[in-house]
Amino acid sequence: MPVESAMLPLGTPIPDFTLPDLDGNQVHLATYAAGRPLLLMVACNHCPYVKHLEQEIGRVAAQAASLGVATLAVCSNDVVTHPSDDVEGLREQIERASWGFPYLVDESQDLARALQAACTPDFYVFDRTGKLAYRGAFDEATPGNDNPVTGQDLRAAIAAVAHDEPVAEPHRPSLGCSIKWKAA
Repeated sequence: MPVESAMLPLGTPIPDFTLPDLDGNQVHLATYAAGRPLLLMVACNHCPYVKHLEQEIGRVAAQAASLGVATLAVCSNDVVTHPSDDVEGLREQIERASWGFPYLVDESQDLARALQAACTPDFYVFDRTGKLAYRGAFDEATPGNDNPVTGQDLRAAIAAVAHDEPVAEPHRPSLGCSIKWKAA
């Protein structure tokens, strides 16, 4: 059953984090985004909602880069219960989807908690000051609903933030698979 994103309040500062990428290199926001806007997405390899969008996600990220917007993906799922979301599974996804941006591993799930992430995919766009300017849907497409995958909602948000403009509201929540939380 699909889950909607929790809609973190606009203006929330991006959590200060350092996480490993798929090669074990530590990525810290302050050095990665360096005063640029940032598209941060919570994603995974196993979810059909992510797979449905993943090719267009790569194209949106390329457009974002041309506008000076950095992109990061992060997987926060428990790999014990969902082994296809392990590092090798994420590498396969990058190759399959032709993603050209770092994919981080949130093994502690602390970043997902700080973002109030609820589903994959979940999209966040932070402005160049590190404040949340957009959170929500990629577009209206979901598996089986026949809407074309365009990325229109996220593209509009990225363009606005890249030009230091507010993102038009309301923001529709993202819809996808639940975050696979570790057992307490």
